[in-house]
Amino acid sequence: MCTMQSWTCLFLILCSMQSVCQCCDWIQHHFGHLSAEYLSQLEQMGGDITKQNAPVLFPTSLYRHIYDAEFEDKVRFLNETIYQIIKLFDGNRNRKSVTWDKKHLDDFLNILERQFENLSSCVSPAVKPEKRLKRYFRNLNRKVLRKMNYSAEAWELIRKETKRHLQRLDILVGQMY
Repeated sequence: MCTMQSWTCLFLILCSMQSVCQCCDWIQHHFGHLSAEYLSQLEQMGGDITKQNAPVLFPTSLYRHIYDAEFEDKVRFLNETIYQIIKLFDGNRNRKSVTWDKKHLDDFLNILERQFENLSSCVSPAVKPEKRLKRYFRNLNRKVLRKMNYSAEAWELIRKETKRHLQRLDILVGQMY
């Protein structure tokens, strides 16, 4: 309940609704285009995606849980997942072992960054990110990249897991509308 003057309260509610509507519009009309672009760059930056499984289990139950969540929670999840992927790739400059095409890798990260920035404008910074998601990506870093000494094989596993996440995010966005 608003304790301010009623016109100020109404103004804040309308602004909040407007930003949510702008966010809805942006996700509905632009998310898929950027998603197609970064998935294409991910494919083109290297050879075939590995068939090997990562030693860290994909968080399927977390995705099942988020499908039933409120719109704002879904947007926060999209944003946090993309942030964690950027952090995983960009935070690990130790990619000397892979022979990925640098231009496609840079384009992939730039498009992801653009997606993240747009989603960030839709998310309240006051709400904490999903702990299980952060833990999953931290484990990918530790149990795949570090444990496998940042080998080409480790990076290919990361690329495979990244593709899976980005595809699941597309499904989530499709389910939102």
